[in-house]
Amino acid sequence: MISARMNRPIRVLLLSGATIAVAALAAACGTEKISVPSSDPTHSGAVLFSQRCAGCHTLSYAGTHGSASNARTREITNGPSFDQRCERPIDRVLYAIQNGGFSGAIMPQNIVVGQDAIAVAQFVAKYAGRQAPKQPGVTPCIAQPIGTLPAAVALAHATASTAASTGSPPTPAVTAAAIGAAAHRKSAKPKHR
Repeated sequence: MISARMNRPIRVLLLSGATIAVAALAAACGTEKISVPSSDPTHSGAVLFSQRCAGCHTLSYAGTHGSASNARTREITNGPSFDQRCERPIDRVLYAIQNGGFSGAIMPQNIVVGQDAIAVAQFVAKYAGRQAPKQPGVTPCIAQPIGTLPAAVALAHATASTAASTGSPPTPAVTAAAIGAAAHRKSAKPKHR
């Protein structure tokens, strides 16, 4: 306890220091960490989501709380809570990342790009919607297929990954040829009538 014999400036200084220490401890108690194990292939996507998307989106697996929990105190930058909202299939998630969400009004386009965008899309598609309330007649998110990325995107990613592992960047001609070949194979499929 603070002695009555201490002079006023010292008491104010000690009380201020104690208040700051208590506030710092209370703030640290509310922090969450990424709960996706580092052995999970989507862990890097969780880390990127935590770094780039935390200010606007909630997803507990990444330890983020950017969505508004009360509609009256909501700000324009509050994005959807991915704890509640199902985000599948993966190509839909990648589309939102590349195009600034679905409205294009608030979320920046290409907030992550290339392999980082694919990693975030894989993470979000896998973990979003897991805390959504069960509704009769609605398939739970976890039971919906994650889907796959279009062949051109996957092929471009494979080309870039191969080039990265050899130490040489992919040339535009190689990447364009790989994407063009994948698109040609996709369009060459016979059409059923």
